[in-house]
Amino acid sequence: MKHWIRGAAALLTASLVLASCGKEPAGSSSLPAPAPVFSSVEEYPRVDGSTANLPLMARILSDTCGISLEDAEDRTSNTGTNTSWNLLVSGDVDLLLVYEAPEDTQKQIEESGVELEVTPVGRDALVFLVNSGNPVKDLSQDQLRDIYTGKTANWKDLGGDDQEIFPFQRNATSGSQTMFLKLLMKDVTPMDPPEDLTVGGMGQLIDTVATYDNSAGAIGYSVYYYASEMYGNPDLRLLSVDGVEPSKETIADGSYPLLNEFYLAIRADEPVGSAARRLRDWILGDDGRRAFEETNYVPIF
Repeated sequence: MKHWIRGAAALLTASLVLASCGKEPAGSSSLPAPAPVFSSVEEYPRVDGSTANLPLMARILSDTCGISLEDAEDRTSNTGTNTSWNLLVSGDVDLLLVYEAPEDTQKQIEESGVELEVTPVGRDALVFLVNSGNPVKDLSQDQLRDIYTGKTANWKDLGGDDQEIFPFQRNATSGSQTMFLKLLMKDVTPMDPPEDLTVGGMGQLIDTVATYDNSAGAIGYSVYYYASEMYGNPDLRLLSVDGVEPSKETIADGSYPLLNEFYLAIRADEPVGSAARRLRDWILGDDGRRAFEETNYVPIF
């Protein structure tokens, strides 16, 4: 998945998946490649979703169309969590692999009257990032909330150096911001960050936390899969939370405390036998689970 390390940020504003399905062999594996489901761009549904799911989308495209994984990666793009939910409701895309919608978007979906079939398919985690030069390695959830409400403003109060804390947040419509508010802040309102401490893109946040103010004072957050598999930065470290390090294993066994599901979604009015329903059924089957596992996601179906 090294293809995504520096390409993911550019894909944030890219177009939807429009896959031309050919006859090339699918990505390499120790097991025989799954039999292709689709044979042309006319058959493959329009797929969209969250940036952290781009490698999974590419793998599914490769497996179901019988094209190489490299080709599938080149053909896979997305519009992001919030926009993709809106596009599904409007009928402009057919299937999502997506993180939870922001609260305002959830209300808009309910008000639209459009019924969706939403199935939890994977588990990810909210993780917190600091510069690798920061000596703090673990924070409790209460300590993190104190940082993001402004109650704690210096790393020395958390066992670190005498240095100001610069707490970065994501934009309001991002999937990781939705997770941050739901999993950590809950009924507590975070402080309004200065404009330069609010970052739009996931990759941009990672790079900015690593280099901000030429010091180790910054902290930010992302989803585990993106930060560990897609956009690694050697100048950053993932914090453990409540004494538990984030990893595929602690996410799978539920011991890491800040966990959230992601989803497969289609419109409820999709006809029986449509491309979206065929792809949905494939994803929820054995071959789909294998695609999750071989791209290092944690399936929950």
